[in-house]
Amino acid sequence: MSNKATLNLDGKSFEFDIVTGSEDEKCVDISSLRSETGYITMDPGFGNTGSCFSSITYVDGTNGILQYRGYPIEEVAEKASFVEIAYLVLYGELPNEEQLREFSAGLKEHAPLHTNLEHHFSGFPKSAPPMAILSAMLNLVSCFHPEVLEVTSAGAEFERTATLLMSKVRTIAAFAYRMAAGKPINHPNPHLGYCGNFLHMMFSDPYQEYQVSPVVEKALNLFLILHADHEQNCSTSTVRVVGSSRANLFSSVAAGVCALWGPLHGGANAAVIAMLEDIRVSGKKPEHCIERAKDKNDPFRLMGFGHRVYKNFDPRSIILKKQVHKLLAELNIEDNLLDLALELEEATLKDDYFISRNLYPNVDFYSGILLRAIGIPLNMYSVMFAIGRMPGWIANWKELLDHKQRISRPRQIYTGKTKRPYVTLMER
Repeated sequence: MSNKATLNLDGKSFEFDIVTGSEDEKCVDISSLRSETGYITMDPGFGNTGSCFSSITYVDGTNGILQYRGYPIEEVAEKASFVEIAYLVLYGELPNEEQLREFSAGLKEHAPLHTNLEHHFSGFPKSAPPMAILSAMLNLVSCFHPEVLEVTSAGAEFERTATLLMSKVRTIAAFAYRMAAGKPINHPNPHLGYCGNFLHMMFSDPYQEYQVSPVVEKALNLFLILHADHEQNCSTSTVRVVGSSRANLFSSVAAGVCALWGPLHGGANAAVIAMLEDIRVSGKKPEHCIERAKDKNDPFRLMGFGHRVYKNFDPRSIILKKQVHKLLAELNIEDNLLDLALELEEATLKDDYFISRNLYPNVDFYSGILLRAIGIPLNMYSVMFAIGRMPGWIANWKELLDHKQRISRPRQIYTGKTKRPYVTLMER
C-alpha cells in the first residue's frame, strides 16, 4: 500500500503523507494543504478531522474498544483504583508502591482549601449551578497558588500542580453542593481515600459523620475510572485548544468544565433521570415510550441509548450495568424512578428495533442510575463527570505542551456580504 495520498485539484496533483497509528488507524496528513494548494477542508463538528497525535487513550467505536495507555477498560475497571488510573493517564505507566503512596499523599495534602478561598462560596447565590461555581473556583484557586501559573509540562512542579488540581476539584465540588443545600461545609478527612473523602465532604452532618459504605465507595470509584478520559471529545478538545495558547492548566481545565456543562456532553446522564421523571409523571408504561421513540414523527427521544462513537456497544456501559445492579441489590433502595429505569432497560433489550440498530443503554443511562442510588443530586451529575475526567484533561494539556503543538486556529469559508462601501448615517 502506498504511503502517499494523491489529491487532484485544478489540473494539478498533490501528494500528502499517509500516517498509521499504533493501532493501525490511518490518516492523511494535510498540514500543508492550504500552503500548497490554497484550499482548506470543510468538516463541521470535526468528525473526520484529527487534531493531534496522542498516546493517552485509544477508542475503537466499531468494535467497542476503550484502552487507557494500552490497558483495556475491562481490566482496569475490575482491578484498579481511580487514583491508580489517574496516575496511569497522567504519566503513561501504572505506579509502583512508592509512586502510588507519594501520589496519594499529595492528594491528601492538597485536599483542604485556603480559608479565604472558602469565603468565596458565600458570594454565589444558592441557585447558582454547581458547574458555574466549579469553573469559577478552579480559576480562583490559581490566584491562591500563583506558582502554578508558570508550570510547564514536566518536573516536580507539574506533579505538584496535577495532584493539587485533582484534589481540589473534589473539595470544590463538595463545598458547592453543601452551599447550595444550605448546609455547613465538611472539611476533608485525611484518613479517608479519594472517593471516601468526597462522600464524607458531601454527606456528613455536624452531628453524625457519614459512614462510607464500601459498596458505595466502590461504585463511585468505578464511575470515576470509566470517565477518566475518552479521547478527543468536546471538553478535552476545548482544554487542548485553550492550552495551545499556553494558557495555564487551571484556566484550561476551567474551560473544559464549561464545555462539559452542555446538555449534549456532560449533561446526558442528568437528561436520563429527567426523562425517567417525565415518564413517571405521565403514568405511561415503558412499552408506550418505546413505541413513541420508534416513531420518526414523534419528538420524544429515549435518552441514554446508543452512542455517537460506539456503533455496536459501549464497553463502559457493560461494566457499569453490572455494578448498578449489584449496588441496587445490596443497598435495597426503594425508588420507583430506579424501578422504572430497570423496566425500560429490560424492555429495550428485548425489542428488535433497538437490537437491530445497536441502540443499547449507554454509560450515561447507567451512570445516571448509579449517581441517583448513591444520593448525588441531579444538578451535581455533570460535576461528578468533571471530577472523573480531570486526569484526562490534565494529561492532554501536558501532552500538547510536550509535543510543542502550535496554537489552534481553524479556518472557515466566508459566506457573508462581499466588499461594499460604507455609507454614513445621514446618507442611509
